Amino acid sequence: MASKHEERLAAVREQIDRLDREVLERISQRARLAQDVATIKEDGEGDEDYYRPEREAQVLRTLLSENPGPLADAEIGRLFQELMSACRALENAMAVAFLGPRGTYTEVAALKHFGQAVQVTPLDSIDAVFREVEAGGCEYGVVPVENSTEGMVSHTLDMFVHSQLQICGEVNLPIHHHLLGKGSELDGLRRVYSHQQSFAQCRRWLDEHLPRIEKVALSSNGEAARRAAMEPNTAAIAGETAASAYGLRVIAKNVEDEPDNTTRFLVIGKRSVPASGVDKTSLLISAKNQPGALFRLLKPFAERNISMTRIESRPARRGRWEYVFFVDVDGHTEDPEVRAALDELEDTAGMVRVLGAYPKAVC
Repeated sequence: MASKHEERLAAVREQIDRLDREVLERISQRARLAQDVATIKEDGEGDEDYYRPEREAQVLRTLLSENPGPLADAEIGRLFQELMSACRALENAMAVAFLGPRGTYTEVAALKHFGQAVQVTPLDSIDAVFREVEAGGCEYGVVPVENSTEGMVSHTLDMFVHSQLQICGEVNLPIHHHLLGKGSELDGLRRVYSHQQSFAQCRRWLDEHLPRIEKVALSSNGEAARRAAMEPNTAAIAGETAASAYGLRVIAKNVEDEPDNTTRFLVIGKRSVPASGVDKTSLLISAKNQPGALFRLLKPFAERNISMTRIESRPARRGRWEYVFFVDVDGHTEDPEVRAALDELEDTAGMVRVLGAYPKAVC
């Protein structure tokens, strides 16, 4: 005879089973509607885009604003991103390039943004990601642009000077570095591989725990993990995805110096993105070589209370001591105030180019 405890447990499990069947039916219903959307798009005129970043951002924001718990917003966002990814794949299977190899944080960012139901292609350089998207081999690409500890990824910024690709979205990824190896002990390690930025983000931990071993900078954390899996007495600083990809153990967790270490990634593509309601615009601006030039670049935004979230200068590479500025502002080019500021800027700047107007990262 079942105890009261067992009876209560059985009753709750019965409710869970019933809810699971209801959830499955709702998911299937949503998938069938996604197929209807694909049919309508195929019957329509023009080149329909199956990926609508502004629409997906609006859906996620609405769901998170109505989340009653107990699941955290990050978990709800992840679940619905995967659901949208699977339904989107019923409309069209997308190809996304990322800075590889497998196991890099860029791959994690790409899958966080697009979900698992995409074809991801690892490439060996930021230049290669841009070229692959420009050539049409992949619809979109994902590249790193800045880290909260170490600042901008200058190579990505420099690519926008000559590329006509648009920024279509952004991904904010919390970065947790782990020391990975085939063994489980620090003793016996002779060298550690990682990307140079990861070394910088873990400087204090390395100085304290591994002050005398050789530190070798490689092109990516994924490559570091791959090499560590092949060489004795060697470790890598990388993430959990790299550990899984190359069969490594976690020797030490969270070795980054700053616990809120975050990297921002950009999604690049050929299409412009309509306004979602909570957006960001990225600009490439050159200033005329005259007194007060930088002030005149900032003035149109300040007068309209448009927040500037980032400004970064880079050599223009067309003359000594000439610079271009990469600027992020709140709002979308469809917003009247942003449009007015850009129109005024056209009269004062040497050059203004909109690199993209896109939804802010949702979660």
